[in-house]
Amino acid sequence: MGTTGTPTKITQGSQTKGGIGESTLRPDGTLKVTGEFAYSSDMWHEDMLWGFTLRSTVAHAEIVSIDTSEALAQSGVYAVLTYDDLPTSIKNYGLEIQDTPVLAHGKVRHHGEPVALVAADHPETARRAAAKIKIDYRELPVVTDEASATADGAPLLHEGRDDHHAGHVAHPNIVHRQPIVRGDAGAAAEKADVIVSGEYVFGMQDQAFLGPESGLAVPAEDGGVDLYIATQWLHSDLRQIAPVLGLPEEKVRMTLSGVGGAFGGREDLSMQIHACLLALRTNKPVKIVYNRFESFFGHVHRHPAKLWYEHGATKDGKITHMKCRIVLDGGAYASASPAVVGNAASLAVGPYVIDDVDIEAVALYTNNPPCGAMRGFGAVQACFAYEAQMDKLAAKLGLDPVELRQLNAMEQGTIMPTGQPVDSPAPVAEILRRVKARPLPPERQWESSEGADVRQLPGGLSNTTHGEGVVRGVGYAVGIKNVGFSEGFDDYSTAKVRMEVIGGEPVATVHTAMAEVGQGGVTVHAQIARTELGVTQVTIHPADTQVGSAGSTSASRQTYVTGGAVKHSCELVREKVLEMGRRKMGTYHPAWATAELLLEGGKVVTDGGEVLADLVDVLEGEAVEIEAEWRHRPTEAFDLVTGQGHGHVQYSFAAHRAVVEVDTELGLVKVIELACAQDVGKALNPLSVVGQIQGGTTQGLGVAVMEEILVDPKTAKVRNPSFTDYLIPTILDTPTIPVDVLELADEHAPYGLRGIGEAPTLSSTPAVLAAIRNATGLELNKTPVRPEHLTGT
Repeated sequence: MGTTGTPTKITQGSQTKGGIGESTLRPDGTLKVTGEFAYSSDMWHEDMLWGFTLRSTVAHAEIVSIDTSEALAQSGVYAVLTYDDLPTSIKNYGLEIQDTPVLAHGKVRHHGEPVALVAADHPETARRAAAKIKIDYRELPVVTDEASATADGAPLLHEGRDDHHAGHVAHPNIVHRQPIVRGDAGAAAEKADVIVSGEYVFGMQDQAFLGPESGLAVPAEDGGVDLYIATQWLHSDLRQIAPVLGLPEEKVRMTLSGVGGAFGGREDLSMQIHACLLALRTNKPVKIVYNRFESFFGHVHRHPAKLWYEHGATKDGKITHMKCRIVLDGGAYASASPAVVGNAASLAVGPYVIDDVDIEAVALYTNNPPCGAMRGFGAVQACFAYEAQMDKLAAKLGLDPVELRQLNAMEQGTIMPTGQPVDSPAPVAEILRRVKARPLPPERQWESSEGADVRQLPGGLSNTTHGEGVVRGVGYAVGIKNVGFSEGFDDYSTAKVRMEVIGGEPVATVHTAMAEVGQGGVTVHAQIARTELGVTQVTIHPADTQVGSAGSTSASRQTYVTGGAVKHSCELVREKVLEMGRRKMGTYHPAWATAELLLEGGKVVTDGGEVLADLVDVLEGEAVEIEAEWRHRPTEAFDLVTGQGHGHVQYSFAAHRAVVEVDTELGLVKVIELACAQDVGKALNPLSVVGQIQGGTTQGLGVAVMEEILVDPKTAKVRNPSFTDYLIPTILDTPTIPVDVLELADEHAPYGLRGIGEAPTLSSTPAVLAAIRNATGLELNKTPVRPEHLTGT
């Protein structure tokens, strides 16, 4: 891992071991790799019941009747609930648009929609009882794409919708539309020496987290409920759950349980309300755990997309204009589709300087599975298309594809198509230079004196080839991703920090509602507390709703925003501790009044390193506790006609070089290497930074060559809801991923850091596609690439 640039100054200056900048180990790491970590699916409660959700077997139909009598009569069944049993008039929920019913009413809109709930004394009893529920469906025509969604007489997925996006779309089956218009793309096109265009198709990807949806709801004596849940955003869940239950928020107490991955798939509710409803109805604890089949229907997926792009350039490679239209399939319910549209449109140009653009992005309502947040949302689909366009443009101009990108690369000060200046480092040309300069892996690595090592060949252990017809390809891509929530969203986080003496040693406790989903936030929070408070011992309080919101663990925002809140609260605690010291000990040393005082190693020290007092003596049995909110700079909504507006708070950049080997006869691909260079601003934990980059890179690899949820275009039914038929990369598919980390501080961010988790997911996919195109000469405008795309069969 290499570094460059000037790290931002750490204002507190503590050198306490285990602080920021060190690769401290994760407190949950050993438990997870040894299998001792308690995930939400491991929870247990005395006298617990099991819940089960019955789902629709069709994608669009009227519900003529539901008969639950046989299910209720089964021994061991405690409750069966349908829409008519919901306790309040509020029966829908949603992240932004409350269009998702808790249980289907009147009709179902997608395959797998929840229709009824069962609580029983054993999970198999609950399943058998659910199978006895009789539902009479009258099937309706399905809407599956833009043509069927917007045609005259098309079935309306949500009749009479009144959300705030409804007035800005041309058809009720369009969730949201965002144009971005800057300059005059039409006039600029006339000045272009070359023009290239293309149509691109991006498949539906699943988050494929390994821990299925699960949780435990426990009824409380006060009439409320305690919910132990794996989620990405406790307070957003609470905001949606409480009204449906008819309870004030203070009576729905939520505690984060062990989360087995998320990647956006836990931002929406799954079984939270269902478990609470059953617990309150039966007055018993109710646990729900999805199996893998249920999980595929229980969470949203990445929006599949169809994208049309046009670029023009002068003969020396300067891009003159860009036009594009992006159509995202949001499925049956809105989820995060409006935000995905905003991201796709505002980042559609990529990390390039293009003065004249004409962009339109829309999301549709269809009868396909609901789609929402997934790592890099909106920007991933756009990056796939605009990077393919860069390669087309370079080929037509006879230029090196990396040099073309560098010639047009944005930098600090560039004005985005939305009119917003990029006001922090944007080392696009540099990260491209770094991945290109890296030595290529050796050719024909599978060959050895003992014969072919099939693990290194396309097809791997299937032993389908020994190198006949295998050719190498190299491809490049770079992407831009926003960090944090955008478009005027009040993006803040809360942290409560307590400092006291326990067992004769100063100890800090950090309490936030941040969802630790595997990203390592609990590690970083402890590092920040050690740095700001100069203590060695830091306790991370379990995340719950007894502290203010930390927002969602998504949008690469947690280290920035909740890390910023922890830093801010620690600074306030430090000042309070120093005030106590001045009050108690200030008369004994003039430095208390004149020098800058720091906390380090459990001591109060001057900026010159002189020890003034022991923190144990300063605190003397007292505790200092402060809870505070922290906000980043405000953003604003994009204009709905021009798309202008300062919509994002920060950008992150990553570049990849992919090296692939392709058996052109069998259509098999082996990705040998995916080298990445990324600017992270400041690596608070370098080991975790590299892990995040390698993880995001691997998810991008998956959608490039294997991952896609297949939906029947005639019935809108999911065809492959299992890890048998939906493939994700294993260790045998994962290539070498060397990482080059740049640290160019963003002066607006805590410690100068930059959100990192999503950017590598953008550029790894188009880099792999570019490498396969380089090897085969094929156009390949769809993800994922399948053998038949390479062989023409």
